[in-house]
Amino acid sequence: MRYDTIDSKLFIENRKRLATHLPAGAMAIFNANDIMPTNADGTLPFVQNRDLFYLSGVDQEESILVVFPDAFNSYHKEILFLVETNDQIARWEGEKLSKKQATEVSGVQTIYWLSEFDKVLREVICQAKSVYLNSNEHLRATSPVETRDDRFRKMLTEKYPLQEYERAAPIMHSLRAIKSPLEIDLMTKASAINTKAFLRVMKFLKPGVMEYELEAEFIHEYKRNGATDFSYTPIIASGASACVLHYIENNRECKDGDLVLFDCGNWYANYASDVTRCFPVNGKFTKRQAEVYNAVLRVQKTSLDLLRPGNQLHEYHKEVGDLMTAELIQLGLIDKTDVKNQDPAWPAYKKYFMHGTSHYIGLDVHDVGHWDVKMEVGNAFTCEPGIYIPEEGIGIRIEDDIIIGEKDNLNMTIDIPKEVEEIEDYMNS
Repeated sequence: MRYDTIDSKLFIENRKRLATHLPAGAMAIFNANDIMPTNADGTLPFVQNRDLFYLSGVDQEESILVVFPDAFNSYHKEILFLVETNDQIARWEGEKLSKKQATEVSGVQTIYWLSEFDKVLREVICQAKSVYLNSNEHLRATSPVETRDDRFRKMLTEKYPLQEYERAAPIMHSLRAIKSPLEIDLMTKASAINTKAFLRVMKFLKPGVMEYELEAEFIHEYKRNGATDFSYTPIIASGASACVLHYIENNRECKDGDLVLFDCGNWYANYASDVTRCFPVNGKFTKRQAEVYNAVLRVQKTSLDLLRPGNQLHEYHKEVGDLMTAELIQLGLIDKTDVKNQDPAWPAYKKYFMHGTSHYIGLDVHDVGHWDVKMEVGNAFTCEPGIYIPEEGIGIRIEDDIIIGEKDNLNMTIDIPKEVEEIEDYMNS
């Protein structure tokens, strides 16, 4: 791993929180992600299952965590199963975690090798009244790939068909939606690295540079500061490309007079940063660019104030839509007649602002969390309104990462310039 050692207290407390959500006699089981193949004997870089990491801090493949608070043997209340290092693994891949190291990382005292899993599982599962199994229940999840959790679920239900099975995902969505102080520290570190990268790119941007050169500046700054990689495929969209919401080609020349939309984030200790800014290629906004930019910025500032404990995401997005409607009328992009005749299912403002304003962020960029509950202290959200005008070649989005506080929110990305004057001054200094 490239990140600094994480205090095992984080994972110990996370397991305690999980235990309070499990009914009497319940056991929960979590699997690591697979190492995904490419072609021939190639593989993609390993990405740990976020729930397993959240509960154990173990960043190693083929790991299994069992949490069974009411186990008859106290030795089995928390169990980690790991791949045992052998000479071949040590020579070709490097040594895996030892039992002692695994305990230091996770705080779990009982460590078995994976080869012992079937034997130990039979002993403990027969004591359990119910078994909570994990699955990817993110509302946007559409992957056709069968995961390790999927295969495990099939195996277990075939081997122990009379057992009572329950879903772990709703519990994990509730737990992970509230960030602890240790998690906030890690997210703040990820955001600080992203801030360095954005500031670096602001100095590098000039007419004639290619979008992929800017991408290279980001990854250079990420890696030199201990970040693993981009937390998602970066969007570096100059000119009209910024009107394509998920533009990822990043292969065009940045031209004098255009804006560049940067939607970039990094992983640090498996926690994500996700930021969007728009900068003028030549260091100076045109009058129209500044007009549209400031409209987005006004919406963002008010939207940030609406991210408060007790507010509800569904109502929040309606309020942001009203803010954007007023700005679009002022810009001459829609008029009051458009609003009067709009389809309530697709309001008039959606022609120029067609995506949501906020999503959960944390161990995943689009992190898990319940959308039908009120906001709470410790929730982490993005805030990212935008205006996209293809006919003018202008696409602007401004995004920050926020932790909701009791009184004041923590804006983890506030040091990345976003006022017109700040941007111009920094780029030209």
